[in-house]
Amino acid sequence: MDSAPPPFAPTSPTTPLPDGAWDTHVHLLGGPEHPLWEGRVQNPPEGIDFEGWLDLYRAHLDALGCARGLIVHSILYGTDNTVTLKAVRAMGKGFKGVGLLPDGASDADIKHFADADIVAVRLNYVHGGVLTWNGAKAMAPALADHGLHIQMLLHADKHIEQLADDIRALPVPLVIDHCGWPVHLDANTKAIDTLCALLAEGHAYVKLSAPYRLTDDIAKTHPLMRRMIDANPNACLWGSDWPHIMLSGAQMPHAAALADSLSSITTEDERQKIFVDTPNRLFMP
Repeated sequence: MDSAPPPFAPTSPTTPLPDGAWDTHVHLLGGPEHPLWEGRVQNPPEGIDFEGWLDLYRAHLDALGCARGLIVHSILYGTDNTVTLKAVRAMGKGFKGVGLLPDGASDADIKHFADADIVAVRLNYVHGGVLTWNGAKAMAPALADHGLHIQMLLHADKHIEQLADDIRALPVPLVIDHCGWPVHLDANTKAIDTLCALLAEGHAYVKLSAPYRLTDDIAKTHPLMRRMIDANPNACLWGSDWPHIMLSGAQMPHAAALADSLSSITTEDERQKIFVDTPNRLFMP
C-alpha cells in the first residue's frame, strides 16, 4: 500500500509564526534508489524522487514561515539512515536530524550521528522498530557523551506511568512525539497527570504535533495541549508531521491549519517559546 502524497499547494498560517520558527517533526522520503525496510507497513508515494521531496519540503517550510527544521528518520527505511543524513546535509545550516539505531549500537555509530548533525535517536513504541526501551536506556550514557538525546513515539495512556521513573533517571532529555498520542483523547487522566508532571519537572519535552492523528476535529485536542503548555511552556515544541505518511485512516491535513490551531490557544510569548526558543535550546546548543 502506498502513502498518499501531501498537499502540493501548501498554504500559509493566518497567524504568522515567530521569526526563526522551527518545524520539529517532518519525515523526508527518497526515491526508488533508496531501499525500503522489509518490515514496513506502507510504501512512500510513487513518482517523487529525493530531489522532488526536497523541493516539496522547501515549499512547505516557505509557506509556513519556518526557517529551521528537524528531520525525523522514517521507519519506512529501517536503520538505513541514508535519506535522513542526505536531507540534513542538503538543507544545511539550521537543520538537524533524528536517526534510528538498533539495540547495541556502538559508540562509533553514535559519534557518526553527532558528526552528521543528528541530535537524537528515535524509539517507536507505536509502530514498532529496532530500538527497545531497554536498548535506549543502555544507549543513553553514550548519547549523553555525544550531546544526543532520545525522541519517542508512544501511547501515553498505555505506557507513560510505567516508564516515568526510568524517564526521570535518564541522563539525556526525552522528547515525546504527538502530544503523547493517547489512545483515548482525555486531558484529565492519571497518564496525562504523569506526563505533565514529567514536563513540569524538566525530565521530558513534548511535541504538540499531529493532532489530526488523535481526532478528526483537532479543536478537541486543545484541552490536552493546554494542560501540557500550562505544565511547562518551556518544554513544548511544534511539528507539522509533514508529509503525513502512514495515516491509518486519519484525514490528510494542511500544515498551516495545524499551526493556526495551536496559535488559537496560545499567547505570543508562548508561541515564541514553542516555535523558537525551546527548539533552539534543544537542537542548537
